[in-house]
Amino acid sequence: MIAISVLGYGNLASHLVAAFEKVKSVNVIQIYNRHPIKNKPFNALFTTNLSDLLPADIYIIAIPDDAISVFSSKLKTDGLVVHTSGSVPLEALQTQSRAGVFYPLQSFTKGKALSFKNIPICIEATDKKDLELLFKLARSISDSVIKITTAQRKKLHVAAVFVNNFTNYMYTIGESLCEDNKIDFNILKPLILETALKIETVSPHQAQTGPARRKDVVTIKKHLDFLPKEYQEIYTLLTQSIQKNYDKKL
Repeated sequence: MIAISVLGYGNLASHLVAAFEKVKSVNVIQIYNRHPIKNKPFNALFTTNLSDLLPADIYIIAIPDDAISVFSSKLKTDGLVVHTSGSVPLEALQTQSRAGVFYPLQSFTKGKALSFKNIPICIEATDKKDLELLFKLARSISDSVIKITTAQRKKLHVAAVFVNNFTNYMYTIGESLCEDNKIDFNILKPLILETALKIETVSPHQAQTGPARRKDVVTIKKHLDFLPKEYQEIYTLLTQSIQKNYDKKL
């Protein structure tokens, strides 16, 4: 059985603990958080003091990216210390004799339960045996475990920002336009789902449609005339980028 300690208790950490609590081969022995946690949902011990950490096989740091390096330097342990960030290099844990990365490639929202079964988990470690240990831990909750370098992970994280964070902001704009014009946003949800599902069988490049792809200047002008200035700039930038991309590949 792998004994783990989860350091931090935000969105990702709470989802990880929930997933590991269902696995017999993993024992979440302790959870650290700077502040006391109300309504503790799990059997693991909680602490707000790093000096009270119990011995564990793996310590999972799940805190904001900019705090990882300093936080790691305060940990005194011979166990494997890993962080969960997509953009922070492995070297951020350089004060640790055993270090690694355990990066679930997914967007986590508080209160929305997720199954880890199909969530890719990217792993990296300074030692081969520790990499094997991380692989075993990741496989206990996911069917998709990928060994990846820091350089690859950084680029993957940027790609994830485009397909997830930026895309969601497009939904926000769409919702705002609907609300401003007394249209139920739900009418767009089948389109959103179809667009997402389409890339299961067709490449994003092949799936691109719309006035920018068609170079429909008349429709583009009508859209720009209607949009507020803030959205005009975004619409224009995306339109130009789409047209440039398809001009290049014709």
